[in-house]
Amino acid sequence: QLQASGGGLVQPGGSLGLSCTASTSVFSVGWHRQDPGKQRELVATITSGGVASYADSVKGRFTISRDGVKGTVYLQMNNLEPEDTSRYFCSAGAGSGSHYYPHTWGQGTQVTVSS
Repeated sequence: QLQASGGGLVQPGGSLGLSCTASTSVFSVGWHRQDPGKQRELVATITSGGVASYADSVKGRFTISRDGVKGTVYLQMNNLEPEDTSRYFCSAGAGSGSHYYPHTWGQGTQVTVSS
């Protein structure tokens, strides 16, 4: 089972780090975000070999990484914008980027960017 944590309230321009625990070292892992009534957006993925891929909206600001021993995947979010406010979810699946196919979902964590 996957569990996302680390969300909270941060001011614009600030940073926040999310963790996805009980994840796998075998499958790819993705971070997604979704607001009520809106389509889910894939934010970043990382393969079992550590190859990362990012949505254009977060490229250069977010960094995905994984601890191969603990099986934990992290999402470091810098220079946060109000538009990044959302509920963030992690998933396990296959592939990378636009060819990522999740099969297991975790519960989300809320990120709010506001002054």
